Amino acid sequence: MQEIKTEKFSWIDFQEPNADDVLRIQKRFKLHPLVVEEFSTPTLRPKAAEYDNCVYLAIHIPLYDSENKTTYPGELDIVICENTLITSHDVEIYQLNDFFNELKKSKKKREVYMQQSPGALLRYLLEMLLESCFPRLDHISRKLDNIEREIFAQHEKEMVFEISLVKRDILNFRRTMKPQRSVFESLTQEHKYIEKELRPYFQDLIGTNIRIWNMLESAKETIESLESTNNSLLSNQLDMTMKVLTIFSAVMLPMTVYSNILAMSADIPFGKDPNAFWIHLSIMLALSLITITFFKARKWL
Repeated sequence: MQEIKTEKFSWIDFQEPNADDVLRIQKRFKLHPLVVEEFSTPTLRPKAAEYDNCVYLAIHIPLYDSENKTTYPGELDIVICENTLITSHDVEIYQLNDFFNELKKSKKKREVYMQQSPGALLRYLLEMLLESCFPRLDHISRKLDNIEREIFAQHEKEMVFEISLVKRDILNFRRTMKPQRSVFESLTQEHKYIEKELRPYFQDLIGTNIRIWNMLESAKETIESLESTNNSLLSNQLDMTMKVLTIFSAVMLPMTVYSNILAMSADIPFGKDPNAFWIHLSIMLALSLITITFFKARKWL
């Protein structure tokens, strides 16, 4: 557990809280049992609730798993008391950790972010977490540009797996962000420990969340279009391959029939002629030429 104290209020942050941490926080701030339960168990959906002596929030931050190349939600539990902001998370949220350490080291930054109230610090914290989504969205956009270039550089087969990875990343990102808006909207309502003057700022956070969602929608439509284009090109390649094989089989068919007829005949025409091989070969080639001419006349070639 880490804590930053100022004359106005304190910020307590702890990662992977154990039973002793939760018990200590409960006794110190006399938290409602439901809040304690939320600290101890994962919250699958974003949540906002007001109790007698605190406001509880549960949000999910989109984090990136570089090993599996996908986005996953990191839960962040937030409690706002009269003179304290409490944050708890089971996984490392690097954006929050960096922000906390900057405030802890810099007195000037504490004077900027921690001279009003826990509600004001919450606004800065949420704004920072939302803004951290834009570099990830820019990274997705660059991936989409690269996939587009590779598709039209005739690397369609290699892009099938890459498209799947980006689609999964966008899907998980959307799944994390979509439910958050209801929490931000709840912060614009009247709460005991969130000042009325902060409501326009939380309203602005809703706008930021909408911008992120719109970018995700655009990325989703783009990757679906690229997948459709890639599948069309792959299908066209397969059709061309099948067409070549079919034409080759059709050209070879008269030659095969002719050779089988000769094999069934006991007395092969020109069998005693010293040039019999070349005569029969010429007949086969002539049959193939006739077949090709017929295909071209019907515009099948």
